[in-house]
Amino acid sequence: MPTIPWMPGTAKDGTEPAGPPLVMASRLELRSLLGVPKFFLLSLVVFQQVRRSPGLLGASLKAEPFKRTFWTLSAWRDQEALDAFARTDPHAKSVRGLRPGMKGSVFVFWNTEQERLPITWDEAQRRLAEQAEKEAQST
Repeated sequence: MPTIPWMPGTAKDGTEPAGPPLVMASRLELRSLLGVPKFFLLSLVVFQQVRRSPGLLGASLKAEPFKRTFWTLSAWRDQEALDAFARTDPHAKSVRGLRPGMKGSVFVFWNTEQERLPITWDEAQRRLAEQAEKEAQST
């Protein structure tokens, strides 16, 4: 599957951000290729939810199905907007249902300036690699 390019979000509700945008990137790896079709379908459903979520500034999705790896990249007005999305279905239900088939996940969060959006995949993957290294060193 090709990368779904950065798509602007719905954060046009007139609410000014309290601070700089919050960026979240993730790398999600599955245990088995057998889990890829289910994960792929749910990721498309959740991506549609992301795009409609209040406070979203933009998002992108990247998949490497034969490597059992999926990547997400999103920017949010603030932590509250990201948290509201994360606890809402279908995302919340999908996370619970997919958790047993996950091999590992890495998440990284940082603030940026509005002018730096959209964030590039190179930057996101660099930050994810740094985070994975930190986590490996702490175990």
